[in-house]
Amino acid sequence: MFKWVWLLGNKVLIVFMEKILLNSAEYNIDKSITILDLIKYFHYNLDLLVVEYNGTICTKSDWNIINVKTKDILEIITIVGGG
Repeated sequence: MFKWVWLLGNKVLIVFMEKILLNSAEYNIDKSITILDLIKYFHYNLDLLVVEYNGTICTKSDWNIINVKTKDILEIITIVGGG
């Protein structure tokens, strides 16, 4: 986690950044977000996903409950059909 400090007039704004790993890439998040927030941010199709959170497969009902935290590891796998 790292911290940004801004001086705004006579006020100090401190923002703590959380670092997560998503599909083997590091991302910094500056607020509490859920797995569902991440899925929507990256425009994934909600119907064609499998989400692994810290080594465990998550059910869709948990996506809006689990808050992503520092050092969490997520894999979002899209299902592709073919024939």
